[in-house]
Amino acid sequence: MQSLTPDFLAALRYDGLQLATLRTLGEYQGKQQLYAAQSPEALADLRQIAVVESTESSNRLEGVVVAPGRLKSLVIKNAVPKSRSEQEVAGYRDALALIHEAAADMPFSEGVVLQLHTMLYRYMPQPGGRWKAANNDIIERHPDGSTRLRFQPVAAHLAPIAMGELTGRYASALDRHLADPLVLVPLVMLDFLCIHPFPDGNGRMSRLLTLLLLYKFDYVVGRYISLERIFEESKEGYYETLEASSQGWHEGKHDVKPWLDYFWGALLRSYKEFEVRVGTLSHGRGSKGDRVRAEALERTQPFSISEIEEACPGVSRDMVRLVLRAMKAEGLIASTGKGRSAKWVNLASGGVNKERQHA
Repeated sequence: MQSLTPDFLAALRYDGLQLATLRTLGEYQGKQQLYAAQSPEALADLRQIAVVESTESSNRLEGVVVAPGRLKSLVIKNAVPKSRSEQEVAGYRDALALIHEAAADMPFSEGVVLQLHTMLYRYMPQPGGRWKAANNDIIERHPDGSTRLRFQPVAAHLAPIAMGELTGRYASALDRHLADPLVLVPLVMLDFLCIHPFPDGNGRMSRLLTLLLLYKFDYVVGRYISLERIFEESKEGYYETLEASSQGWHEGKHDVKPWLDYFWGALLRSYKEFEVRVGTLSHGRGSKGDRVRAEALERTQPFSISEIEEACPGVSRDMVRLVLRAMKAEGLIASTGKGRSAKWVNLASGGVNKERQHA
Protein backbone atom coordinates (compact mmCIF):
# COMPACT_ATOMS: atom_id res chain seq x y z
CA MET A 1 0.00 0.00 0.00
CA GLN A 2 1.40 3.39 1.00
CA SER A 3 5.05 2.28 1.15
CA LEU A 4 5.12 0.83 -2.38
CA THR A 5 3.70 3.67 -4.43
CA PRO A 6 6.10 5.05 -7.06
CA ASP A 7 6.11 8.48 -5.42
CA PHE A 8 6.89 7.13 -1.96
CA LEU A 9 9.71 4.91 -3.25
CA ALA A 10 11.17 7.73 -5.35
CA ALA A 11 11.31 9.99 -2.30
CA LEU A 12 13.34 7.53 -0.18
CA ARG A 13 16.90 8.58 0.63
CA TYR A 14 19.63 6.40 2.11
CA ASP A 15 22.56 7.51 4.22
CA GLY A 16 26.11 6.20 3.92
CA LEU A 17 25.70 3.55 6.60
CA GLN A 18 22.56 2.18 4.97
CA LEU A 19 24.23 1.96 1.58
CA ALA A 20 27.24 0.22 3.12
CA THR A 21 24.92 -2.29 4.84
CA LEU A 22 23.18 -3.06 1.54
CA ARG A 23 26.54 -3.62 -0.16
CA THR A 24 27.66 -5.95 2.63
CA LEU A 25 24.43 -7.95 2.40
CA GLY A 26 25.00 -8.32 -1.33
CA GLU A 27 28.50 -9.63 -0.67
CA TYR A 28 27.20 -12.19 1.82
CA GLN A 29 24.60 -13.29 -0.70
CA GLY A 30 27.41 -13.99 -3.15
CA LYS A 31 29.21 -16.24 -0.65
CA GLN A 32 26.28 -18.58 -0.11
CA GLN A 33 27.19 -21.00 -2.90
CA LEU A 34 30.77 -21.14 -1.65
CA TYR A 35 29.58 -22.25 1.79
CA ALA A 36 27.26 -24.81 0.25
CA ALA A 37 30.03 -26.31 -1.86
CA GLN A 38 32.54 -26.47 0.98
CA SER A 39 30.39 -27.76 3.83
CA PRO A 40 27.26 -29.63 2.68
CA GLU A 41 27.13 -31.72 5.85
CA ALA A 42 27.40 -28.62 8.03
CA LEU A 43 24.50 -27.01 6.16
CA ALA A 44 22.32 -30.08 6.74
CA ASP A 45 22.84 -29.67 10.48
CA LEU A 46 22.06 -25.97 10.32
CA ARG A 47 18.87 -26.53 8.33
CA GLN A 48 17.46 -28.85 10.96
CA ILE A 49 18.37 -26.47 13.78
CA ALA A 50 16.90 -23.48 11.91
CA VAL A 51 13.52 -25.06 11.21
CA VAL A 52 13.08 -25.88 14.91
CA GLU A 53 14.18 -22.41 16.03
CA SER A 54 12.06 -20.64 13.43
CA THR A 55 8.92 -22.53 14.37
CA GLU A 56 9.53 -21.99 18.08
CA SER A 57 10.46 -18.30 17.94
CA SER A 58 7.78 -17.15 15.49
CA ASN A 59 5.09 -18.76 17.64
CA ARG A 60 6.63 -17.62 20.92
CA LEU A 61 6.57 -14.02 19.69
CA GLU A 62 2.78 -14.43 19.66
CA GLY A 63 2.70 -16.08 23.10
CA VAL A 64 2.39 -19.64 21.76
CA VAL A 65 4.68 -21.99 23.68
CA VAL A 66 5.11 -25.78 23.80
CA ALA A 67 7.50 -27.96 25.81
CA PRO A 68 10.96 -28.37 24.19
CA GLY A 69 10.60 -32.13 23.87
CA ARG A 70 7.24 -31.84 22.17
CA LEU A 71 8.55 -29.06 19.93
CA LYS A 72 11.18 -31.32 18.40
CA SER A 73 8.69 -34.16 18.01
CA LEU A 74 6.27 -31.83 16.24
CA VAL A 75 8.84 -30.21 13.95
CA ILE A 76 11.32 -33.00 13.23
CA LYS A 77 9.09 -36.07 13.47
CA ASN A 78 5.80 -34.48 12.34
CA ALA A 79 4.05 -35.65 15.51
CA VAL A 80 0.28 -35.20 15.75
CA PRO A 81 -0.56 -32.03 17.76
CA LYS A 82 -2.35 -32.61 21.09
CA SER A 83 -3.28 -29.08 22.21
CA ARG A 84 -4.18 -25.69 20.75
CA SER A 85 -0.60 -24.47 21.09
CA GLU A 86 0.70 -27.57 19.38
CA GLN A 87 -1.86 -27.12 16.60
CA GLU A 88 -0.51 -23.63 15.96
CA VAL A 89 3.08 -24.87 15.99
CA ALA A 90 2.25 -27.72 13.59
CA GLY A 91 0.57 -25.33 11.17
CA TYR A 92 3.60 -23.05 11.12
CA ARG A 93 5.84 -26.10 10.64
CA ASP A 94 3.90 -27.10 7.53
CA ALA A 95 3.78 -23.60 6.05
CA LEU A 96 7.50 -23.14 6.66
CA ALA A 97 8.27 -26.49 5.02
CA LEU A 98 6.25 -25.51 1.96
CA ILE A 99 8.24 -22.29 1.57
CA HIS A 100 11.56 -24.11 1.98
CA GLU A 101 10.55 -26.65 -0.66
CA ALA A 102 8.58 -24.63 -3.20
CA ALA A 103 9.40 -20.92 -2.87
CA ALA A 104 10.38 -20.70 -6.53
CA ASP A 105 6.86 -21.69 -7.55
CA MET A 106 5.03 -19.42 -5.09
CA PRO A 107 4.44 -15.87 -6.36
CA PHE A 108 3.56 -13.14 -3.91
CA SER A 109 -0.15 -13.09 -4.71
CA GLU A 110 -3.41 -12.98 -2.80
CA GLY A 111 -3.91 -16.66 -3.57
CA VAL A 112 -0.56 -17.69 -2.09
CA VAL A 113 -1.14 -15.53 0.98
CA LEU A 114 -4.51 -17.20 1.56
CA GLN A 115 -2.97 -20.63 0.92
CA LEU A 116 -0.29 -20.09 3.56
CA HIS A 117 -2.82 -18.82 6.09
CA THR A 118 -5.01 -21.86 5.40
CA MET A 119 -2.01 -24.09 6.10
CA LEU A 120 -1.18 -22.12 9.24
CA TYR A 121 -4.64 -22.99 10.63
CA ARG A 122 -5.05 -26.47 9.15
CA TYR A 123 -5.03 -28.15 12.60
CA MET A 124 -7.15 -25.50 14.31
CA PRO A 125 -10.92 -25.67 14.94
CA GLN A 126 -11.44 -22.36 13.13
CA PRO A 127 -10.63 -22.30 9.39
CA GLY A 128 -7.85 -20.15 7.97
CA GLY A 129 -7.51 -18.54 4.59
CA ARG A 130 -10.23 -15.91 5.09
CA TRP A 131 -9.81 -12.16 5.28
CA LYS A 132 -10.91 -10.55 8.51
CA ALA A 133 -14.60 -9.79 8.95
CA ALA A 134 -14.16 -7.36 11.86
CA ASN A 135 -11.73 -4.58 12.65
CA ASN A 136 -8.69 -5.68 14.67
CA ASP A 137 -6.90 -2.80 16.35
CA ILE A 138 -3.43 -3.57 17.66
CA ILE A 139 -3.62 -3.11 21.41
CA GLU A 140 -0.72 -3.13 23.85
CA ARG A 141 -1.74 -4.65 27.19
CA HIS A 142 0.19 -3.86 30.35
CA PRO A 143 0.57 -6.01 33.52
CA ASP A 144 -1.48 -3.49 35.52
CA GLY A 145 -4.45 -4.04 33.20
CA SER A 146 -4.11 -0.77 31.28
CA THR A 147 -4.03 -0.74 27.49
CA ARG A 148 -2.66 1.42 24.70
CA LEU A 149 -3.59 1.57 21.02
CA ARG A 150 -0.41 0.80 19.11
CA PHE A 151 -1.93 0.99 15.63
CA GLN A 152 -5.29 1.01 13.89
CA PRO A 153 -5.03 -1.23 10.80
CA VAL A 154 -7.04 -1.00 7.60
CA ALA A 155 -10.78 -1.47 8.19
CA ALA A 156 -12.07 -5.00 7.65
CA HIS A 157 -14.21 -4.19 4.62
CA LEU A 158 -11.19 -2.62 2.89
CA ALA A 159 -8.67 -5.37 3.71
CA PRO A 160 -9.23 -7.46 0.53
CA ILE A 161 -8.81 -4.34 -1.60
CA ALA A 162 -5.70 -3.33 0.32
CA MET A 163 -4.14 -6.78 -0.18
CA GLY A 164 -4.84 -6.60 -3.91
CA GLU A 165 -3.14 -3.21 -4.04
CA LEU A 166 -0.18 -4.49 -1.99
CA THR A 167 0.56 -7.45 -4.26
CA GLY A 168 -0.05 -5.37 -7.39
CA ARG A 169 2.18 -2.49 -6.34
CA TYR A 170 4.90 -4.89 -5.28
CA ALA A 171 4.85 -6.57 -8.70
CA SER A 172 4.88 -3.18 -10.43
CA ALA A 173 7.78 -1.90 -8.32
CA LEU A 174 9.77 -5.01 -9.23
CA ASP A 175 8.98 -4.76 -12.94
CA ARG A 176 9.90 -1.09 -13.02
CA HIS A 177 12.98 -1.49 -10.79
CA LEU A 178 11.74 1.26 -8.50
CA ALA A 179 13.83 0.06 -5.54
CA ASP A 180 16.30 -2.59 -4.49
CA PRO A 181 14.63 -5.89 -3.46
CA LEU A 182 16.15 -5.45 0.01
CA VAL A 183 14.10 -2.26 0.27
CA LEU A 184 10.90 -3.77 -1.11
CA VAL A 185 10.85 -6.90 1.09
CA PRO A 186 10.80 -5.12 4.48
CA LEU A 187 8.33 -2.56 3.12
CA VAL A 188 5.99 -5.39 2.12
CA MET A 189 6.28 -6.75 5.66
CA LEU A 190 5.50 -3.31 7.12
CA ASP A 191 2.51 -2.73 4.84
CA PHE A 192 1.14 -6.23 5.43
CA LEU A 193 1.19 -5.64 9.19
CA CYS A 194 -0.46 -2.23 8.74
CA ILE A 195 -3.23 -3.87 6.74
CA HIS A 196 -3.51 -6.77 9.26
CA PRO A 197 -5.74 -8.66 6.81
CA PHE A 198 -6.53 -11.72 8.94
CA PRO A 199 -8.46 -12.05 12.19
CA ASP A 200 -5.41 -13.80 13.71
CA GLY A 201 -1.96 -15.00 12.71
CA ASN A 202 -0.82 -11.77 11.03
CA GLY A 203 2.55 -11.65 12.80
CA ARG A 204 3.45 -15.21 11.89
CA MET A 205 2.21 -14.70 8.34
CA SER A 206 4.40 -11.60 7.94
CA ARG A 207 7.48 -13.61 8.93
CA LEU A 208 6.61 -16.47 6.57
CA LEU A 209 6.08 -14.02 3.70
CA THR A 210 9.38 -12.31 4.49
CA LEU A 211 11.21 -15.61 4.15
CA LEU A 212 9.36 -16.35 0.90
CA LEU A 213 10.25 -12.99 -0.64
CA LEU A 214 13.90 -13.17 0.44
CA TYR A 215 14.12 -16.55 -1.27
CA LYS A 216 12.95 -14.92 -4.50
CA PHE A 217 16.14 -12.85 -4.58
CA ASP A 218 18.46 -15.64 -3.45
CA TYR A 219 18.84 -14.35 0.10
CA VAL A 220 18.47 -17.85 1.50
CA VAL A 221 20.18 -17.41 4.86
CA GLY A 222 16.82 -18.06 6.56
CA ARG A 223 17.14 -21.69 5.50
CA TYR A 224 20.19 -22.08 7.76
CA ILE A 225 19.88 -19.37 10.42
CA SER A 226 16.50 -18.63 11.94
CA LEU A 227 15.47 -15.05 11.19
CA GLU A 228 12.49 -15.56 13.48
CA ARG A 229 14.86 -16.33 16.36
CA ILE A 230 16.83 -13.16 15.66
CA PHE A 231 13.59 -11.17 15.61
CA GLU A 232 12.62 -12.71 18.94
CA GLU A 233 16.02 -12.11 20.53
CA SER A 234 15.73 -8.43 19.61
CA LYS A 235 11.96 -8.20 19.99
CA GLU A 236 12.03 -4.79 21.69
CA GLY A 237 13.64 -3.30 18.60
CA TYR A 238 11.41 -5.38 16.36
CA TYR A 239 8.18 -4.05 17.84
CA GLU A 240 9.45 -0.51 18.49
CA THR A 241 10.67 0.08 14.94
CA LEU A 242 7.53 -1.42 13.42
CA GLU A 243 5.44 0.93 15.53
CA ALA A 244 7.65 3.93 14.78
CA SER A 245 7.55 3.33 11.02
CA SER A 246 3.79 2.77 10.98
CA GLN A 247 2.97 6.22 12.39
CA GLY A 248 1.34 8.26 9.61
CA TRP A 249 1.14 5.21 7.35
CA HIS A 250 -2.51 5.75 6.38
CA GLU A 251 -1.62 9.22 5.09
CA GLY A 252 1.61 8.10 3.42
CA LYS A 253 3.63 10.31 5.78
CA HIS A 254 5.41 7.56 7.70
CA ASP A 255 9.17 7.29 8.18
CA VAL A 256 10.37 3.83 7.17
CA LYS A 257 14.00 4.41 8.21
CA PRO A 258 13.69 2.87 11.72
CA TRP A 259 12.18 -0.34 10.33
CA LEU A 260 14.60 -0.60 7.39
CA ASP A 261 17.59 -0.14 9.71
CA TYR A 262 16.30 -2.80 12.08
CA PHE A 263 15.44 -5.27 9.32
CA TRP A 264 18.76 -4.91 7.51
CA GLY A 265 20.60 -5.20 10.82
CA ALA A 266 18.77 -8.44 11.63
CA LEU A 267 19.53 -9.86 8.19
CA LEU A 268 23.18 -8.83 8.48
CA ARG A 269 23.39 -10.48 11.89
CA SER A 270 21.99 -13.70 10.43
CA TYR A 271 24.63 -13.73 7.69
CA LYS A 272 27.45 -13.09 10.14
CA GLU A 273 26.17 -15.91 12.35
CA PHE A 274 25.88 -18.14 9.28
CA GLU A 275 29.52 -17.51 8.40
CA VAL A 276 30.69 -18.28 11.92
CA ARG A 277 28.55 -21.38 12.38
CA VAL A 278 29.45 -22.91 9.03
CA GLY A 279 33.11 -22.47 9.90
CA THR A 280 32.63 -23.99 13.35
CA LEU A 281 30.66 -26.96 12.08
CA SER A 282 32.87 -27.70 9.11
CA HIS A 283 36.18 -27.42 10.94
CA GLY A 284 35.26 -28.23 14.52
CA ARG A 285 32.24 -30.49 14.58
CA GLY A 286 32.78 -31.30 10.91
CA SER A 287 34.12 -34.66 12.11
CA LYS A 288 30.47 -35.78 11.86
CA GLY A 289 30.90 -36.00 8.12
CA ASP A 290 34.19 -37.85 8.56
CA ARG A 291 32.47 -40.35 10.87
CA VAL A 292 29.85 -41.11 8.24
CA ARG A 293 32.51 -41.56 5.56
CA ALA A 294 34.61 -43.84 7.73
CA GLU A 295 31.61 -45.93 8.72
CA ALA A 296 30.52 -46.37 5.10
CA LEU A 297 34.01 -47.30 3.94
CA GLU A 298 34.33 -49.95 6.66
CA ARG A 299 31.21 -51.78 5.46
CA THR A 300 31.78 -54.96 3.50
CA GLN A 301 28.08 -55.76 3.13
CA PRO A 302 25.29 -53.62 1.63
CA PHE A 303 24.01 -51.10 4.17
CA SER A 304 21.10 -48.70 4.62
CA ILE A 305 20.97 -45.07 5.67
CA SER A 306 19.32 -46.16 8.93
CA GLU A 307 22.24 -48.44 9.74
CA ILE A 308 24.75 -45.62 9.27
CA GLU A 309 22.56 -43.29 11.32
CA GLU A 310 22.48 -45.79 14.19
CA ALA A 311 26.24 -46.27 14.02
CA CYS A 312 26.84 -42.50 14.15
CA PRO A 313 24.77 -41.14 17.07
CA GLY A 314 24.27 -37.40 16.96
CA VAL A 315 24.47 -37.24 13.17
CA SER A 316 21.23 -36.25 11.45
CA ARG A 317 19.70 -38.32 8.66
CA ASP A 318 19.96 -35.34 6.32
CA MET A 319 23.70 -35.18 6.93
CA VAL A 320 24.07 -38.93 6.35
CA ARG A 321 22.27 -38.57 3.02
CA LEU A 322 24.43 -35.63 1.96
CA VAL A 323 27.68 -37.41 2.78
CA LEU A 324 26.59 -40.61 1.01
CA ARG A 325 25.61 -38.62 -2.09
CA ALA A 326 29.00 -36.91 -2.07
CA MET A 327 30.74 -40.28 -1.74
CA LYS A 328 28.68 -41.63 -4.63
CA ALA A 329 29.77 -38.69 -6.78
CA GLU A 330 33.38 -39.48 -5.84
CA GLY A 331 32.92 -43.07 -7.01
CA LEU A 332 33.47 -44.57 -3.55
CA ILE A 333 30.03 -46.10 -3.07
CA ALA A 334 26.99 -46.94 -5.17
CA SER A 335 23.27 -47.24 -4.47
CA THR A 336 21.05 -50.19 -5.29
CA GLY A 337 17.30 -49.86 -5.37
CA LYS A 338 15.12 -46.88 -4.51
CA GLY A 339 13.05 -45.70 -1.61
CA ARG A 340 13.16 -47.16 1.89
CA SER A 341 14.51 -50.50 0.68
CA ALA A 342 17.49 -48.87 -1.03
CA LYS A 343 20.94 -50.11 -0.04
CA TRP A 344 24.41 -48.67 -0.46
CA VAL A 345 27.54 -50.69 -1.26
CA ASN A 346 31.21 -49.94 -0.77
CA LEU A 347 32.80 -50.26 -4.20
CA ALA A 348 36.25 -50.88 -2.71
CA SER A 349 34.95 -53.99 -0.94
CA GLY A 350 33.39 -55.46 -4.05
CA GLY A 351 29.95 -54.90 -2.59
CA VAL A 352 28.30 -54.44 -5.95
CA ASN A 353 29.44 -57.80 -7.20
CA LYS A 354 28.27 -59.50 -4.00
CA GLU A 355 24.90 -57.81 -4.27
CA ARG A 356 24.51 -59.00 -7.85
CA GLN A 357 25.44 -62.54 -6.90
CA HIS A 358 22.64 -62.59 -4.32
CA ALA A 359 20.13 -61.11 -6.75
